[in-house]
Amino acid sequence: MTSVITGDIINSRTIANQQQWLKPLKQLFLTFGKSPKIWEIYRGDSFQIEVKRPEAAFLTALQIKACIKSIAGLDVRMVIGIGEKNFDAPRITESNGEAFINSGEKFESLKRLKKNLAIKSPWPKVDTDLNLMIDLASIAMDKWTPSSAELIALSLANQSLSQKELGKEIGRKQSSISERQKRAHYDEIIALELFYRNKILQQLN
Repeated sequence: MTSVITGDIINSRTIANQQQWLKPLKQLFLTFGKSPKIWEIYRGDSFQIEVKRPEAAFLTALQIKACIKSIAGLDVRMVIGIGEKNFDAPRITESNGEAFINSGEKFESLKRLKKNLAIKSPWPKVDTDLNLMIDLASIAMDKWTPSSAELIALSLANQSLSQKELGKEIGRKQSSISERQKRAHYDEIIALELFYRNKILQQLN
């Protein structure tokens, strides 16, 4: 089993300097592996990335979301597809299997449904439960301001740090970090990430 995130950048053409979002996105993707084997950006603003541990895919999607939302006016549309990988090509966009089909098919419906994040796996009941929770979490995530998204990105990358330690990283007081995390519903989103992780692990084990 593996997982594949298929996505595209919303409103990317409104940004004159494409490197404004492309550079930080590539830097994030490089922490997961090399292109084009593990990830690839194509057609200007579309991408695919393989997350070999399906239970970690939602955290990866959150990191991508925070990265892109850090830039004013932008958002990202993504689907997490879970399943088998039957053909392993040198480029991720040429690989194939259930995970790729699930990710691609669900992605096609996102724009029509006016949703920015969803999952499709081999387990329909799991999908129903998780997609409902993702829809509710998206009410908050889709409203992240660039400053909130920057803090979420930092928080996700340094989950072992306290609010005080995070504050030192960006020159803010602990009370400011606490308030900004609260406004972004960080604790609830982390709780969902843990629920997602456990739910997927139950299916895999």
